[in-house]
Amino acid sequence: MDFDFSWLLWGLPIAFVLGWVASRLDLRQLRIENRQAPKAYFRGLNFLLNEQQDQAIDAFIEAVRNDPDTSELHFALGNLFRRRGEYERAVRVHEHLLSRGDLSRAERQRAQHALALDFLKAGLLDRAEEALRKLDGSAYEGQALLALLSIYERSRDWVQAAEIARRLEETSHGSFAGRRAHYLCEQAALAHDGTAQALLRQAIDVAPTAPRPVMEMAALRSKSGDTAGAFELLAELARTTPSAIPLLAKPLAQYAAACGKQGQALELLKQSYEHSASLDVLEAIVALQPDSESRDWYARHLEREPSLVAASKWLAGEKLENEQYHPRVQRALEHAVKPLTRYRCAACGFEAKQHFWQCPGCQAWDSYPPRRVEEL
Repeated sequence: MDFDFSWLLWGLPIAFVLGWVASRLDLRQLRIENRQAPKAYFRGLNFLLNEQQDQAIDAFIEAVRNDPDTSELHFALGNLFRRRGEYERAVRVHEHLLSRGDLSRAERQRAQHALALDFLKAGLLDRAEEALRKLDGSAYEGQALLALLSIYERSRDWVQAAEIARRLEETSHGSFAGRRAHYLCEQAALAHDGTAQALLRQAIDVAPTAPRPVMEMAALRSKSGDTAGAFELLAELARTTPSAIPLLAKPLAQYAAACGKQGQALELLKQSYEHSASLDVLEAIVALQPDSESRDWYARHLEREPSLVAASKWLAGEKLENEQYHPRVQRALEHAVKPLTRYRCAACGFEAKQHFWQCPGCQAWDSYPPRRVEEL
């Protein structure tokens, strides 16, 4: 049977027309989808800028449905869920991203970091730790190490915290010597005397000017009966770190009285007081003075600083003309000065009766100045 070439002549134009129509339909559909995705995306951004997070989430979900392959939309949606406290939904978004095979290495690291933040915000510290460990060697390694440090501090795993602090120092994230000394002191507080002293000596070697390890070493020596050695430790610390004298003034006076070195302690404390009038140093001086001279020191302080605390102390030994009102006035003053004798965190403003090395409110280290609220 002979082939009829007329069919070929008719078939080529028909195939061309059908292909053209199909391409036009595909292009039209693509244009519609492209218009819908950016429209939903920009609508979501507009809601986000106006702090309408619920509407922004709905818009981003619509955008993701229209363009499920766009990773940026997934990141935006996951971050929104995290900010809203919907951690399970944020985890699902970021885990979906990690399961995709078309992500670049940078996007995969970003998704891993976002997933770790989801777990961290949700309080799932073990899963956050596992996720953060996977960021070693990535562009997010520094941020991951800082987050791990926070986890180990919150869980009071001081050995792991010290290791992370050491790695942060090695990667040029600043000095963590002070924190490492605190970690050793925290371990010493839970150890027996012999082990505690070894840990405190390590802390002093790590941060020679840090007051805490020296003060705790002095307390250990005093506990064992070596008050002279405890006094010498604090006296040396006062000379090398004058800013710490308000913190060590009270135990310095106690150790001096116990080992008969009141004269040396008074000289040291008076020199510090002349340089910077501190209420704690004033109290230590008064404790080492005869009772007849103690009130004179409060009067001197009032000449130098307008202090309600010192005025209350001075008035306690004064005889008023109407004695029946004296106890009432004294009680009112003591009640008024209580808030002024607290310590205040410089990072979050949390106030406490005692000085903390780590703020109970914001967990910051060394954020309490060695000064009472009245002196700030």
